[in-house]
Amino acid sequence: MYDPILDALRRGAVAEALTAAEALVAERPDDAQALRWLSTAQMQGGQPDAALATIDRAIALAPENADLHLARAGVLVGSRRNEDAQAALSQATVLDPNQFTAYVIQGQLALGRGDLDEAERLARLAARVAPDHPQLAAITGMVALRRGNADEAIRIVSAALQQAPDDVQLRYALGFIHMGMGHWAFAEQAFRTVVEKVPGSDNLRSLIADLIRRQGRPADAADELVPLVAINNAPALHRYIGHLRLAAGQNEEALAALRIALAGQPRDRDTVLAIIEAWRRLGAQDDARNTLDAALATTADAHDLWLARLLFETVGSAEARSVVDRWVAAMPQHIPAMEAQMSVLDAAGEDDAAEAVARRIVELDPGRASGEQRIVEGLLRRDPMAAIARVGELASNAQNPDQQRSLRGWQAFVRDRAGRYAEAVGSWGALAHELAPSRLPLWTQTGATGPWPELGEVVASSEPRPILLWGPPGTVVESLAGVLGYVSDRLRGDRFLPEPPKDGFQSYFTPARLLSGELTGEALIADWRTTLKNRSVDTGVVDWLISWDNALLHALRPHLPEALLIVAVRDPRDALIDWLAFGSPAPLALDDLEAGATWLAGLFAQIADLHEQDLYPSRLIRMDAIKDDAGAVAQALGQALGAQLPLPPSSGARRFPEGHWRHYAQALAGPFAALTPVAVRLGYPET
Repeated sequence: MYDPILDALRRGAVAEALTAAEALVAERPDDAQALRWLSTAQMQGGQPDAALATIDRAIALAPENADLHLARAGVLVGSRRNEDAQAALSQATVLDPNQFTAYVIQGQLALGRGDLDEAERLARLAARVAPDHPQLAAITGMVALRRGNADEAIRIVSAALQQAPDDVQLRYALGFIHMGMGHWAFAEQAFRTVVEKVPGSDNLRSLIADLIRRQGRPADAADELVPLVAINNAPALHRYIGHLRLAAGQNEEALAALRIALAGQPRDRDTVLAIIEAWRRLGAQDDARNTLDAALATTADAHDLWLARLLFETVGSAEARSVVDRWVAAMPQHIPAMEAQMSVLDAAGEDDAAEAVARRIVELDPGRASGEQRIVEGLLRRDPMAAIARVGELASNAQNPDQQRSLRGWQAFVRDRAGRYAEAVGSWGALAHELAPSRLPLWTQTGATGPWPELGEVVASSEPRPILLWGPPGTVVESLAGVLGYVSDRLRGDRFLPEPPKDGFQSYFTPARLLSGELTGEALIADWRTTLKNRSVDTGVVDWLISWDNALLHALRPHLPEALLIVAVRDPRDALIDWLAFGSPAPLALDDLEAGATWLAGLFAQIADLHEQDLYPSRLIRMDAIKDDAGAVAQALGQALGAQLPLPPSSGARRFPEGHWRHYAQALAGPFAALTPVAVRLGYPET
């Protein structure tokens, strides 16, 4: 989008850059970056006043964007506004000021587009003309900062300020360097000095406000912006003030600012989301309805406004239906409006009308998931085989292999809903076989049964207790992780990410190495503690393990006795079906159902040993009835931890209900034969 402008600027084709920038701004008048590059082109084209006006427009749209303020400083320097921007140029009386200024301007422009090598080259050229000129430090200091050498940047600019303490451009550079170092208060002070010395630099207050916000003072930040409103009544400024007032809990003031912002930019999503939050906090339902209706009266094709308007009506109510009808009338070809209409009709029990809308949706957008899902739901009630066939046809027509596999997986779920259980197993099994080469192999279990080392003494400590979390595939251990992540910032799921911690718990081979003596338990835990320093501020980590083997107890019992192991448990037969249909947090290969069931039985047998023999401080959390209920999961975790946990919002995820395995008793008779004994051992019924 911006490349043609930047390319023209690099080539010095000013007229071409100006034309391209003007065209982009005409197309995207609210794009702050487009305005930034138009200002740059105007500056290079000898239009300093226009450049300044344009960059001020950009700042009005994105007042918290530091790069825009830096670009404005460059415009002021290039305009040679000594009294407004910098006094240093007047010192070069025996030099060619035009030549020096040209180098400085070009260096500023190179900085603005991130071309550090070019900025450095231009600074060297300028140094040949005026080697001791303090303006050079503004460029070389910023180059050092962008290259990660903040200390060098501070040294360069501070030395230059000793020579020219009133140089505004150096104050700008000093402020940006402190920003780059995260020194918000020092940056604030540097920019305040500029505001004091440079009349007409009030736009810099928005950057100062952002620095105040970063210091945790949103109310003060909003107050800083109030004087700007008199000279810059831009909707973006009111939106920014509204965000700050919300952060400060000043909800009435936030709503007042956001109402102005919405009137000026009714299509702006950030404004819509912020004002929704203000209304929610104030319980101002009627004000929300009236304000949004007024906005829709002049901007009837704004998707976000209609969605916001729907939020303030009860789902399934006559009022919600009226809003949706108005939305569809205003945007008859807009698929999200039709999707809302479909949902409203479903809530009213008008199945035929909802399905008719779904069919219109897929006519406009063939294969649209919302429409197809609703059509298939209707077919499942009337003609299950037709539902299966429709999804199969979608899969056959899919061009993308991943999309095709996704649709085949959906077809398996439709077969499950239709009671075609053997066919569902066949579909899932075929997909699992195809994906097996790209997934992690099943680790080899050691079968360790003891004898075990003595459990170490737990020394009283002020450090938080470490928690280890694990669950076999299909137990929906991710529900436990989700709740723990919601209630605490101590959960670490980095073992499932592309760059996991490189400790012994991440290796499949660690259990066998412990049993053979190749690795000592002391070394394993010492390595874990060392790695933990880069993962957590203290020992209070909740470490979600990717695998488990009871052989790990040879390290954990003597060397980490203070930890607590939380294990997700579920009827192993339900777990197998869940693993087959939904996969697992670690993408484990399930190539052969018989072999997979035998392997899964081994994991559950280890859990049974752990529990029956009380081998380690642990809590088993049965996920069978609670896996889809975040509140129930939080309650179970609270009981396990002896703490009252806040109730998280529902995830909306749904798995097969408890005991669903019985539908597959015939189709999976062989695999279930391997799992039933350990299921009974864990307290589940045999049949």
